[in-house]
Amino acid sequence: MILQDFADRLVQFVLEKGAQYCDIRAENIESNGFLLENGQIEHITSKVENGLGVRMLVDGAWGFYSVSNPDSFDELKNGAIDAVKSASYYAQIKKHKVKLAQTQAYVDTVNHSSTKIPTTDEMIKLALDCDKTIRKRKRIHKSAIHMHHDEFQKYFVNSEGTRICQNYDDTIIDMTVTANESGLSETVNTTEGGRGDLQSTVNESKILERSEFISEKADKLIDAKPAKEDNAIVVMNPDFVALLSHEILGHPSEADRVLGKEMAWAGGAWWAGKLGTKIGSSELDVIDDPTIPYSLGWYKYDDEGVLASRKSLVKEGMLVGHMQSRETASLFDTVPNSAMRATGHSFMPLIRMACTCIGPGNWDPEEMIKEVKSGYLICDMKVPSIDMMRYNWSISCQYAQKIENGELTELLRDVIVMGNAPDFFNSIDARGKDFTVRPITNCGKGDPMQIMRMGNGGPHIRGIATVKSIGN
Repeated sequence: MILQDFADRLVQFVLEKGAQYCDIRAENIESNGFLLENGQIEHITSKVENGLGVRMLVDGAWGFYSVSNPDSFDELKNGAIDAVKSASYYAQIKKHKVKLAQTQAYVDTVNHSSTKIPTTDEMIKLALDCDKTIRKRKRIHKSAIHMHHDEFQKYFVNSEGTRICQNYDDTIIDMTVTANESGLSETVNTTEGGRGDLQSTVNESKILERSEFISEKADKLIDAKPAKEDNAIVVMNPDFVALLSHEILGHPSEADRVLGKEMAWAGGAWWAGKLGTKIGSSELDVIDDPTIPYSLGWYKYDDEGVLASRKSLVKEGMLVGHMQSRETASLFDTVPNSAMRATGHSFMPLIRMACTCIGPGNWDPEEMIKEVKSGYLICDMKVPSIDMMRYNWSISCQYAQKIENGELTELLRDVIVMGNAPDFFNSIDARGKDFTVRPITNCGKGDPMQIMRMGNGGPHIRGIATVKSIGN
């Protein structure tokens, strides 16, 4: 791999030009996919991206530059000289110098790549079968299926002796179905897949079952009733919990947000300064774990070369940790914990979730429902709206069902669930045994914006929140 050779040589060159630290990510990404709408191929995509992302520390200030498809080492040297100069100028006015927490150097090769790469024809055949299943109901107005397979080759080298190759692939399918009748439209969608091949992450029988499910649900929602506003007991299913975990537990656990470094662009964290304090009930356990196989947040090393580890963020309602980079770990006087990732070589890595989840409990989900005299079963994520401090939150679900005397009754449409973080966290009194990780493909953070893939999830959980339908 010629990019790897360039990276190895360039690290030393950057040090010679005045940097105290340098790391380089050499990456190659091959993507193949398509969009199928109402049984017709709208487009097929195939692309290859490769390049280097070069990060350096000069007198306590960061410098960075990236290059795609470099032709020669001389081209890389010119960019490195400019980046070192830029960082040096910035260092003269920077008040707080960057310091990096110590971490072990690794030399390793990690191969999570699949042995059987799906062809575009194989993926299209599966999508056509799903589309046929989805559109067999008369009120289905539109079916859209986007499927793609991406292969990643990543090489990380730094000036401290770390040299890591990581190879993996992602298989992802997004399915959306819209039903329509008498001016009312209802849309249900699902994202399936993960890090691995077609059978490991997008099992054919499971996908066909999901296409049948979303088709049936969209059709039935046409006849469903809206919900009146009610502050009540809610039982949330794992798919909804995935987005809840992402928005009001994952993002505020990123140490750069806690420090206010993302405030101008993406907000902060209401629990800044509250490490070691109670922020929820004893039924609230939260982890971030990049070691869960096949999740979209599965990796062995992050983009700083730090070995992946399971992080405990909340333990029995106590805030016990944040996701840390080497830089933030030095500020918190703790250890870096493998939370740094970049969308691609052209971006600086940021603190990002890998697989943030509410941990499982001891309850059977059916028993959780049976204990509810009056409440709601909240199902499947839709659209979040969260304030800048991740305190007040509102998340719509794809559908809900009323719970009356421990039984599921009428189907409800266009439902929004609302609350504030501490009140909701303290209201959680039950967690299911059914731990599930869901794929998240579109998390945005940073300026310039970086879209990242990850896993989020948990079990069924029970708490208290406000439920209403749009317009009610």
